[in-house]
Amino acid sequence: MTIGLLKEPQPETRVSLLAEAVQSLVKKGVTVQVESGAGEKAFCSDADYEKAGAAIRSRAAVLAEADILLGIHRPGSEEIARCAKKIFIGVFQPLFNPEEMRVWAGAGVTSFSLDMLPRTTRAQAMDVLSSQANIAGYKAVLTAAAMYGRYFPMFMTAAGSIAPAKVLILGAGVAGLQAIATARRLGAVVEVFDTRPAVKEEVMSLGAKFIEVEGAADASKAGGYAVEQTEDFMQRQKARIAECAAKADIIITTAQIPGRKAPELITEEMIRSMRNGSVIIDLAAATGGNTPLTKNNETVQVHGVSIVGNSSLQSTMPSDASKLYGKNILNFLQLIITKEGALHLNWEDDLVKGSCITHDGEIIHERLK
Repeated sequence: MTIGLLKEPQPETRVSLLAEAVQSLVKKGVTVQVESGAGEKAFCSDADYEKAGAAIRSRAAVLAEADILLGIHRPGSEEIARCAKKIFIGVFQPLFNPEEMRVWAGAGVTSFSLDMLPRTTRAQAMDVLSSQANIAGYKAVLTAAAMYGRYFPMFMTAAGSIAPAKVLILGAGVAGLQAIATARRLGAVVEVFDTRPAVKEEVMSLGAKFIEVEGAADASKAGGYAVEQTEDFMQRQKARIAECAAKADIIITTAQIPGRKAPELITEEMIRSMRNGSVIIDLAAATGGNTPLTKNNETVQVHGVSIVGNSSLQSTMPSDASKLYGKNILNFLQLIITKEGALHLNWEDDLVKGSCITHDGEIIHERLK
């Protein structure tokens, strides 16, 4: 059994496995090949991988010789065409790329997309979305603090008093909860909106105020994502958010719906009501953003407000992000590799079947079908 570790395309800085994770595979008798330079941006050198027992090879060699290929992002279609019978594991966003997944199926590739793992208790140890969202929520607040031209905490000095920054967080999933905790540590006053009443206790335990709007659709089975709401609820939600946005100095938005455009929660009118120098960090930028003015991978200034469209803040902390992602990968590999290091695809396992997108020339994921 040979596992190949691919170098990610620019501007990604993470890598699927660091040397310490590679070492644990080698101890199980698995051969690991690493594309030269794969871990450089995550501060893991080729020498570190070689010390852990991996072989450093060219990309072409890794693609040709490995049985399982690890890469966070999708490889190019030309490479996929040359990889029949190979297994790819990563975060491929198949619901947003159905045509590409059909090409993969036609090429005879078996693919596991870990963003499609069933959101169950058993899957938590391999939940790449949560491990990376935790970092994104933390870094969103630090990014906002660095851009915001005023203090976060309250200060009382001989020269006068400074009021604390007011932070509004939309969405209390993993990213939102970490954003709350980080903003509170920095001394901000935090308000939080989420359509799921069940998260109120968690929000309040972190020292934030929970904004309630009655009549939300049940999101308890959506795996931590938002769900579509009724028109009546959305109007009441919009009015309540507008009221809070007008008072906010920082807004961090995290709301996404699997396979759909991100819901628009902050309108241009709300942005216009914010004071000059305010900052919006939109973590849903890659799927359309939670504001109509968000541009993915860009920072724009509108009506005196800076809007940061960034769905990959986790890549700004490549070492820890790679370490956590690698741990998720190792836990998933335990499902498809035996203790003796042999491949075993158990289709009776709900996590194996639930994350598999293409196999044996077909798209097998029920939702993508």
